Amino acid sequence: MITLLSKLWIKNREDFGSPAVRHAYGMLCGAVGIFLNLLLTALKLVAASITGSVSIAADAMNNLSDAGSSVVTLIGFRLAGQKPDPSHPFGHGRIEYVSGFIVSVIIILMGFELGKSSVSKIIAGTPSEYSTVSVLILSAAILVKLYMYFYNASIAGKIGSSAMKATAADSFSDCLATGVVLLCTVSAKFLPFPLDGWCGAAVSLFILYSGINAARETINPLLGTVPDGELVEKIHSIVMSYPEISGMHDLVVHNYGPDRMMISLHAEVPQNVDILQIHDTIDNIEHHLATELSCDAVIHMDPIATSDETTNATREKVAALARALDPSVTIHDFRMVVGPTHTNLVFDMEIPYDFRLTDDEVKEEMARLVKVISPEFRVVINIDKAYAG
Repeated sequence: MITLLSKLWIKNREDFGSPAVRHAYGMLCGAVGIFLNLLLTALKLVAASITGSVSIAADAMNNLSDAGSSVVTLIGFRLAGQKPDPSHPFGHGRIEYVSGFIVSVIIILMGFELGKSSVSKIIAGTPSEYSTVSVLILSAAILVKLYMYFYNASIAGKIGSSAMKATAADSFSDCLATGVVLLCTVSAKFLPFPLDGWCGAAVSLFILYSGINAARETINPLLGTVPDGELVEKIHSIVMSYPEISGMHDLVVHNYGPDRMMISLHAEVPQNVDILQIHDTIDNIEHHLATELSCDAVIHMDPIATSDETTNATREKVAALARALDPSVTIHDFRMVVGPTHTNLVFDMEIPYDFRLTDDEVKEEMARLVKVISPEFRVVINIDKAYAG
C-alpha cells in the first residue's frame, strides 16, 4: 500500500535525503497509520463486546492511542518541514524528535492503563467467552500491525526518522500484545480458569518496556549524542584529503534535525604558510563538506610548527607516551617554549569521557613520563573530551 501510494503522491520518491521527500513520507505514513489504527479499534471493540474480554478492550484502546500517536507524528512532520525563520534560524527539524517522544509517552501511558485494567480483572476473576469472530479479528489485526511495523521500520531507516522508528517499535509491540490476547481468547474455550487478566498484565509490561526504549531513542538526539562513526570517518577523510592540512581535532557535529546539520572542527596547518592561500584552502574544504554531507561547516585554523625537526620529533615522542596511557588518547596544538632553565611542552590531550584516570591524574602521569625524554621538560596540558567517537 505504502509503495503504491508513494508512487502516486511523492515526487522523486527515491531521493530519501531530500527534506521534501522525508516530509512527504512522514505525512503519508502518518495518514495510513491513522486509518489502519481507527479500523482496528472499531473491530476490536466489536470483539470485546462479544466476549466481555478486558484484554481485547484494552488492546482496542491501545490501537486508539496509536491513532493519536499517528496524529502527533503527522503534526510533527508537518511542523518539522517548516523553513527557518528569524526565531528559529536552524529550522524546525527537532520537532520530529519531540513528536517521537510524545508518541513514546502515549505508549507508556497506555501500558500503565492496560496494567490497571488487567489487575482489576485478575482480582475479579471474571471469565471471558470464546468467539470465533473475535479470533478472526485478532488474527487479522496481527497481520495489519506486522505490515505497519515493516513499512514504518523500512521508511524510518531510509529517511533516518526517530519518530517513525518509535512508531515502528509501537507497531511491533502491538503485534506481540495482540498475539497474547489472541492466545488468551482461544484459551477461554479450552481452559477452566480465566487467563484474561494475567495476559493483559503481561502485555502491559511489554508495552511499558517498548515505550521506555522508544522514549530513550528520541530523547538522545535532543540531548546531543556522539555522531555516527561512519559520518566522523567521512569528515576526517574529506578534511585530510587536502595536503595543506596536517591534522584535525575538536570535531563537533550539531544536529538540528534529520535534514539540518552543522559541523565545526579545528584543522592544523603549517605556521609559515601564506595566510591567504590557506584561507582559500579552508574555504574549499568547507564547501566540500557542505556539498558532500549537506551541512554547514566552520573550520578553525590551528597553526603548528611543521618545519622544526626538534619540535616534530618531540611531538611524536609525547604522542607515543599519550598512547601508552591508552590507545584512544591523542594530543594536538603542540608547541615548545624554550627557557633558560627548562622547556615547557604546551599541548592539548583528548581523552574519553569514561577514562580510568581523572584529569589531574592524567596531567601528573604525563608530567612524569616526559621526564623520560628529558628532565628539563615540563608540561602545560589542557584536557579535552572527545565530542565525536
